Amino acid sequence: MLVCGSLPGEASLGAGRYYAHPRNQFWTLIGGVIGCDLVRLDYDARLAALLAHRVGLWDSVARATRQGSLDAAIREVEPAPLGALAATLPALCAVAFNGGAAWRIGRRQFAADSALALVQLPSSSPAYCRVSLHEKQQAWNDLRKFLR
Repeated sequence: MLVCGSLPGEASLGAGRYYAHPRNQFWTLIGGVIGCDLVRLDYDARLAALLAHRVGLWDSVARATRQGSLDAAIREVEPAPLGALAATLPALCAVAFNGGAAWRIGRRQFAADSALALVQLPSSSPAYCRVSLHEKQQAWNDLRKFLR
């Protein structure tokens, strides 16, 4: 399974790590999916745990301009070649999109007849607060069916 965000925010870019903002709920949510408390682990151990569960991370956006970290501020988007990446991963069964921007940009990279499951998830961003953490976790837990 591949989980795609839109574009790393300022905290992540500064740290050189995915989901580095301390209030981003990604590590809690994906940890719930794989059954591991990733928040307590250091970054390398988090990545190793994802890899052990055959979960990859990528971005829907290859390049863009953006002031700040909000997805609503993303401009001049060059989508990541997700379809081409997926073609190199024969065991890939699903691509999940973390938030609306990742979904809108990323799903277009796949043919309408793609055999892959394409899943839209509620954003793990602290800016997305219309849905509670509990509700987000329920939606994210649907990814369990794609773990191998």
